[in-house]
Amino acid sequence: MEGFGIKKNSVSAQWKVATARQLQELTARNVPQDLVALLVDAKHFQEDCIVVAMGVTLDGTKHILGLWQGSTENSTLVKDLLTDLVERGLNPQKPLLIVLDGGKALRKGVDEVFGKMAVVQRCRVHKQRNILDYLPKEMRRKAAWRMQAARALEDVTQARKELESIARDLEKSCPAAARSLREGLEETLILQGLRINNALLTSLASTNLIESAFSQAETYCGRVKRWRSRDMTLRWAASALLWTEKQFRKVRGFRHLPNLQAALNQSVLKLVKKAA
Repeated sequence: MEGFGIKKNSVSAQWKVATARQLQELTARNVPQDLVALLVDAKHFQEDCIVVAMGVTLDGTKHILGLWQGSTENSTLVKDLLTDLVERGLNPQKPLLIVLDGGKALRKGVDEVFGKMAVVQRCRVHKQRNILDYLPKEMRRKAAWRMQAARALEDVTQARKELESIARDLEKSCPAAARSLREGLEETLILQGLRINNALLTSLASTNLIESAFSQAETYCGRVKRWRSRDMTLRWAASALLWTEKQFRKVRGFRHLPNLQAALNQSVLKLVKKAA
């Protein structure tokens, strides 16, 4: 704009128009047809919960696919977001790796939309953090080292045995930690079982990709002192995520994504045949 003495109200009005346009752009996007992985996680803005979906395409590019707003992280919220993605082109009948942090609401929503087509990888970072929270401080370092060493093994059978050995040892001093380790253990080893390249496995074995986007978005929104409405929250979230998306780099190990896609197809085919 030209001139001096622009009023705050004028700037604010133009900002509302701009962010509303960005929100519309994000929620109307076509979903890429060559998605290999989908990460779903939630971010809280004051009292609002925004569930976000990030996709990884066959060439390693990361995309913010959509977001949905609610008061809490629940399965209805997740289901509505995923249903919206399906309406915009996501094929629910195509095998897909879905990375989750372990929240039951997220998992229920994914199961309702994708069923057996979803190959769910449980976030290792969240799982390890949950286990360590049960342990006294003097035990945490050794337990973390052993779990990381087990999950670094190429042979999924050996990794499973080592994790079960850790669980048995933990039973003696902290049964709650042992139960936490066993809960969801198989889902933390999904990518290992698919024999995925280590660099790509490191990229997709946790929700770090989407949480990094949240961290940058939080910086973008850091100066907001008052969230006036739910509409404002949604507009700012969309604007921040689209700005963050411009900084994205390809995932590490992206050249091995075709191998992941082939492994997913084979894994789901085995499940379908077994069920039949």
